[in-house]
Amino acid sequence: MPESLLDNLLLATALLSALAGMGWLALSMDVHARQVWARAPSRGGLRVLRGLGTLGIVMALLLCLAVDHASMAVLVWVMALAGAALVTAFTLSWQPTRLRLLAPWIRDHRLR
Repeated sequence: MPESLLDNLLLATALLSALAGMGWLALSMDVHARQVWARAPSRGGLRVLRGLGTLGIVMALLLCLAVDHASMAVLVWVMALAGAALVTAFTLSWQPTRLRLLAPWIRDHRLR
């Protein structure tokens, strides 16, 4: 596989990882969880979402570091986080239930 293609795939994965991480962090907040599911998940569920969010953001940093030198990688990572935060905020304000895709194991009692 050509090096530039691999770099592009790693950066695309970093962007997706940042987006998922920001979504999970948003869902770990009580107010946003209520927007998505009409109730907050259990404390354990919120902890899992917070852990996944942290993991997603750290994974995005590691993927950026795999592609470029540290100063450029951190810049790309911060820009990816900013974009992911913006997309997550717009999703929460426009169609918050779409974020259910990030946590399919959490059930909404209204869906039954």
